Amino acid sequence: MTPIAASRPAEELALERVFEEVRTTRMAAVPILNARLRVEAVGFREWRGARVGALVTPWSVNLVIVAAPGQALASLRTGVAECWSFPSGDYEFYGHAEPSIGQYRQCSLVSPVLEFSSHADAVAAARAALDALFTPAEPRRVSRRGLLTGA
Repeated sequence: MTPIAASRPAEELALERVFEEVRTTRMAAVPILNARLRVEAVGFREWRGARVGALVTPWSVNLVIVAAPGQALASLRTGVAECWSFPSGDYEFYGHAEPSIGQYRQCSLVSPVLEFSSHADAVAAARAALDALFTPAEPRRVSRRGLLTGA
C-alpha cells in the first residue's frame, strides 16, 4: 500500500474496492461504460454523523453517504428514498447495501457518464457538485443536475 492510499479513510478505500469489483463483474458487459473513467471516491467529509462524498465510476457519478467510523446508517431498503438536508437544500438519497460495506445512500448526479472526455473532468464535476452541496443556496430549490451545472 502506498503512503497516499494509507492516509485515505477506510470507507473511501472500501467503496473503491467494492465498485471496482462491480465494474469487473456486474458492469463488465454493459455498453454504457466510459472507458476513460475509473472508480474513485472523491471529497468525503463528515456531515451529521455520516461521511458524504462523491463516487466516480465508468457508468455514473453519484453523491454517496456512508456511515462514519464507529457509526451505522439505519437500514433502508434498496431503492427507497430518504431526504437529507444540506446547506444548499434537501435531496433524496436512495438506500443501497453491499455485503462488504453495509448500508449506504446514493443520489445520482450523472448517468451514463459518456459526456466526460477524461477521468479528471469527471472528478472535477464531482468536486464541483460537492462544493455546491455544501454552499448555502439562495431561497430556491437546486436540482441534482443543478449541482453540476450551477443552474
